Amino acid sequence: MSDPEASVPLPSFSTVPPLPPMPGPERRQRGRWLPSIVWLIPVVAAVIALSLLIHALVERGPTITVSFRSAEGLIPGKTPVRYKAVDIGLVKSLHLAPDRSHVVATVELTSDAESFSTRDTRFWVVRPRIAVSGISGLETLVSGSYIGVDAGRSEVRRRAFTGLEAPPVVTTDASGKQFVLRAADLGSLDIGSPVYYRRVQVGQVVAYQLNPDGRDLSVRVFINKPYDQMVTADARFWHASGVDIKLDSGGFKLNTQSLATMLLGGVAFQAPDDSKAAAVAGDNTQFMLASDQASAFKASDELAPALAVLYFDQSVRGLSPGAPVDFRGIAVGQVRSIGIEYQRDKKAFRMPVVVELYPSRIGLSARDLADKHYARGIADALNKRGLRAQLRTGNLLTGQVFVAFDFFANAPPAKLSLDNPVPELPTMPGTFDELQTKLGNIVSRLDKVPFEQIGQDVRTTMASLDKMLSNADKLAAQLNGDVIPQVTVALQDARKTLHAANGALDTNAPMQQDARRMMQELTRTAISLRTLTDYLEGHPEAVVRGKKTDQEKP
Repeated sequence: MSDPEASVPLPSFSTVPPLPPMPGPERRQRGRWLPSIVWLIPVVAAVIALSLLIHALVERGPTITVSFRSAEGLIPGKTPVRYKAVDIGLVKSLHLAPDRSHVVATVELTSDAESFSTRDTRFWVVRPRIAVSGISGLETLVSGSYIGVDAGRSEVRRRAFTGLEAPPVVTTDASGKQFVLRAADLGSLDIGSPVYYRRVQVGQVVAYQLNPDGRDLSVRVFINKPYDQMVTADARFWHASGVDIKLDSGGFKLNTQSLATMLLGGVAFQAPDDSKAAAVAGDNTQFMLASDQASAFKASDELAPALAVLYFDQSVRGLSPGAPVDFRGIAVGQVRSIGIEYQRDKKAFRMPVVVELYPSRIGLSARDLADKHYARGIADALNKRGLRAQLRTGNLLTGQVFVAFDFFANAPPAKLSLDNPVPELPTMPGTFDELQTKLGNIVSRLDKVPFEQIGQDVRTTMASLDKMLSNADKLAAQLNGDVIPQVTVALQDARKTLHAANGALDTNAPMQQDARRMMQELTRTAISLRTLTDYLEGHPEAVVRGKKTDQEKP
């Protein structure tokens, strides 16, 4: 087979000079091989890689898994694990759980974070949050989310953890004590709600849960050190949540701890002022959480009061549970409940009011009440003296009513019912109801007054009076025309008579001078008579013989 290239004509190179002959190969003896410097580069790279691998193996800590409900904010290979702003690990991978209920994050901790793989260590995702305790995680708006850690104190190692959905309120390294409060309801409390002592925030609510029976719940609070020393064995806790508004017979009352409690709620505690207990309560001690401060500071006898029922035939408008029961101004109990009862025999309604009485406030002890004979004797004596319960208005502005015990001298006899499960105490109608009854009687009597007949008589009398006044006007006109001129003349004559009398009584008038001379003569006559009388007393014979002359005198 011919070569295809042989048929192709070659170009002509007639102008190119011929090439010189090629020299033959030179033979040399083979020497010792030396490595090239180029090979140092991969060797150095391998050494560096090996050192990095060894360093990574040395620095590598335990690998753990943390379960979260969602992987929001977590990025494999980028999301760090931080404790007190120090990176102690990194999220390596994320995958869904087989049941798709949660996300499992694989976290590789550093070698110096070996102590964080303990049983009670807690993990959570730090994101921007607005909670009761405040706003947190704002730095993640720039740097991104990360996993926060609360180091545990257990010695037991663990590799699988369940992450928290919210940051813990109190970390393990916080100093203080935790206490358990038993409450009837949670109110406005929440995790992070403040705890106050004399209006100073000393702690916060860290957890709450319903008790197994479902009748009440337990609230766990943390008190910071050194304020935990203020929690004594007889400390009283109460709700300081929101605004405590009370409107009763005492008026309008407003009480709150601070502006924060008005919005977020809170708990307050304090020992009684007369407390003598100095023992500090231990960790996890249980206390009762009262609904308000007044309930928290109730005396021991108020926790188990004596019950009694009062029946009123009048309206109980304005009376509410919790209203005070007092005896001459001193509170001896409070109203527990108010009802209505139909009496079939009388075909009427009456209002039973159940009250709580505190016997110690009137000088009676539990031992006195336990002795039925002694208690009955006291009750009978008070009943005979007229002790009765009465509804009275405590506040005219609000219309609130309270129950008052007092002695009434004119109280009708009443029978005590002390053998019933709840003793019945006698009552008296309220003064306001008595006033209403009296006003009703007055109105009924006024209805019987014949106002129409009286009006007709008044109209007749007014007509007669009008005629009399007309006659009086005529008489006055007649007097003005006839009598008054004659009276004027008489007055002029009287004036002349008085003028004449004044002239006669003047000192220089003749009549006055004659009267003076007459008085002088009468005076001289009286002197002569006195002289004669004196002479006759000395010479009575002169009446017969006459007055002796000077010659006849011896």
